[in-house]
Amino acid sequence: MTAESLPAELRRAIVQIARTPRLLVACDYDGTLAPIVTNPDEARPLPESVGALRSLAGLHETTTAVISGRALRDLAILSRLPHEVHLVGSHGSEFDIGFVHELDAQARDLHRRVEQELERIAGDVPGVSLEVKPASIAVHVRRADRDAARRVLDEVHSGPCTWEGVTTTDGKEVVELAVVQTDKGRALDTLRHQVGATAAIFLGDDVTDEKAFARLSGPDVGVKVGDGETLAAYRVPGTEDVATVLAFMLEERRNWLYGEQAPPIERLSMLSNERAVALVTPDARLTWMCHPGPDAPAVFADLLGGTSAGHFSIKPHHNGLPLGQRYLPNTMTVETRWSRLLVTDYLEPEGPPHRTDLVRVISGTAAASVVFAPRPEFGGVPVRLVPDPQGLRVLGTSEPIVLRSPGVAWEITSDGLHDTATALVQPTQDEPVVLELRCGTTDLTAHELSEPERRARAGAYWSDWATTLKLPNVEPELVARSALTLRGLCNADTGAVLAAATTSLPEEIGGVRNWDYRYCWIRDAAFTVRELVGLGSLAEAEGYLRWLHGVLSTLAGPERLHPLYTINGTQLGAEAVIDSLPGYAGSRPVRVGNLANHQVQLDVFGPVVELVAELAQVRGELRDEDWQLVRAMAEAVTRRWSEPDHGIWEERHVPRHRVYSRVMCWVTVDRAIKLGEVYGREIPAGWHDLREEIANDVLTNGWNDEVQAFTTAYDGTDLDAASLFVGLAGLIDPSDERFQHTVTAIEAELRSGSTVYRYRRDDGLPGSEGGFHLCAAWLIEAYLLTGRRTEAEELFEQLVDTAGPTGLLPEQYDPVAERSLGNHPQAYSHLGLIRCAKLLSGA
Repeated sequence: MTAESLPAELRRAIVQIARTPRLLVACDYDGTLAPIVTNPDEARPLPESVGALRSLAGLHETTTAVISGRALRDLAILSRLPHEVHLVGSHGSEFDIGFVHELDAQARDLHRRVEQELERIAGDVPGVSLEVKPASIAVHVRRADRDAARRVLDEVHSGPCTWEGVTTTDGKEVVELAVVQTDKGRALDTLRHQVGATAAIFLGDDVTDEKAFARLSGPDVGVKVGDGETLAAYRVPGTEDVATVLAFMLEERRNWLYGEQAPPIERLSMLSNERAVALVTPDARLTWMCHPGPDAPAVFADLLGGTSAGHFSIKPHHNGLPLGQRYLPNTMTVETRWSRLLVTDYLEPEGPPHRTDLVRVISGTAAASVVFAPRPEFGGVPVRLVPDPQGLRVLGTSEPIVLRSPGVAWEITSDGLHDTATALVQPTQDEPVVLELRCGTTDLTAHELSEPERRARAGAYWSDWATTLKLPNVEPELVARSALTLRGLCNADTGAVLAAATTSLPEEIGGVRNWDYRYCWIRDAAFTVRELVGLGSLAEAEGYLRWLHGVLSTLAGPERLHPLYTINGTQLGAEAVIDSLPGYAGSRPVRVGNLANHQVQLDVFGPVVELVAELAQVRGELRDEDWQLVRAMAEAVTRRWSEPDHGIWEERHVPRHRVYSRVMCWVTVDRAIKLGEVYGREIPAGWHDLREEIANDVLTNGWNDEVQAFTTAYDGTDLDAASLFVGLAGLIDPSDERFQHTVTAIEAELRSGSTVYRYRRDDGLPGSEGGFHLCAAWLIEAYLLTGRRTEAEELFEQLVDTAGPTGLLPEQYDPVAERSLGNHPQAYSHLGLIRCAKLLSGA
């Protein structure tokens, strides 16, 4: 049997409960795991059910148990269930190891008297048998004459069942008398409490199982097996269906916990139109896209939750591995190629701000299978798909979504919560199949331009810009791709710049260091657009400064700046966790929002002033509004530079007096003074003294004689890659021995092969992380400044080698597992690569 044979509502309930943080799967034995047979001693469980229970028990935060009326010893011998499955016998009066009930003297005496009385009643009545258990005695009448069975049961009910201290449980042709207060409901509660389950599913067929069903509430699921009145919300016919339920639960739970085969992060390719971003896997599965903007809830979250979280897949009908994936040169158009099949993807760069239009073109001569499974709000909204002559309409969402696909015959199925559309399409040499996903509209009419014209327009949007860039002679193609990626993380409407395209891609597989980077950090954005200015593109920097002026207009002063804002320049909501998503390769929690929003980060002013200085140099003038911004940043430093802060790495410890933050405060004042001097602006009294005061503070308190290096902060001996900025920013001359010693110390402690870690200290979070590409870029620059060009070139080559096949870089790299980590693509990583290539080429 397959899961499709189960009732749709039950499938939906299983999909939901499989996503609970800690799951308890419990069931009865006879009539549930094992078919009812004439001789109870021959009742064997179905192998499929046993296998599913064992596999479920092996999953993270998942407990399985069998709660039976049989004696624990008999249950263990008969069922031969693996040790991973907890056994509970005698309706809950007997638990396996760790759950033993000891009888006191009074209960043992009562047990003897009940046994004697039941022996007298049963006597020599043919077909009546007693099953003596440690805390109870069961009277079985299944094989007795009907009239005799009735007489025995009546005498038992009117006799020992009424005794004080006796608990009675009636089943099918059996009555059990226990000398402890117990039933299957109590047993279920005991198990739930013991393992801390956040939800439980219970399957049973007997009237004794109703006490367990009665204990279910909230997200719990009860499944009645067979006929009869029941408190359970769902029902299946027999034991074979139980095996199907358990197998479906296993599949859903495993997919939720660990994800399906998660593609390597660096192999994901980004689509962009400077309003929206999307990620495509190497086999052309749309795995991530948000709407109505990149920091909005996901419509397709397969990347963080497997296929059940939403995807849009295209592949050959007869399976085969793709031959390759690439960007069309100087564009954000992605091609995925198989033998006789090509999928071309791009986001439309033209259109209203509220629209996200993705075009997918299937060309070649091979038949292709298409699966369209939108799951808005991270899969939290039930979705219906309604056919239309021109395609599909997505119903049940706050934002309108349609898929234009004229001529495609869709088959729509439901898992009880969401609809999924599948189709088999056959492109020809002359007629490709065009699928247009349109978010933010109900319009399914044909576009005014042909698809080839739109593709050319989308390509020109990027290539016309890319051809204006001044590329270094070191890795020019990779630098161009990095520049395109940085521009793709910019928002043309607001001027904001994303730190990365994704949330919660892990810094450790299976770990909890999963953060949301789909926002605009003041510092990160300034670094990003500054590198684009260096390549000859000013528009992104000007857009960002307009955005920043807008943010500052809502504040009493720049010292009130938060470290990050939404794309629209508003404050973030509270950081939250999406429990329904298992995370990339099982890395949980999946987060939206970012607590760093409320931190103190005093380094944010320096990068902004450096950006203004770079722009002024390129333009040959310093605009009045930019000078006012610089003055405001310097005044903020004047008021706050001596405070401790959380720093560039946003540690969730108490603030410290950090070397990097102080250096950036010095940079703010130093660059402000130089701007005033070059462009004839009045320099406020006190700036020169302040610059000297901050420098002396860093040199006196930041240097540590014990470790012969500038440390992370004034209060410790731990090292931090960001402390390289003492020399990189020019606070001390790179030839200074203190800087050279710092470079050597950071190399020794923080470099590991092709990558450089931020730090090695305990930052208050469990688990570990990879090395940061940005930190590797800083060390490359430090090598160059200290005359170590060979080491710089070698490390740069290693950095280049970690890029994915389409040239993209996430945040981090694990040199041991040789895999990429962190959100993707990451602006920091690409701006670091650009800067290093320019420095190595002498630009």
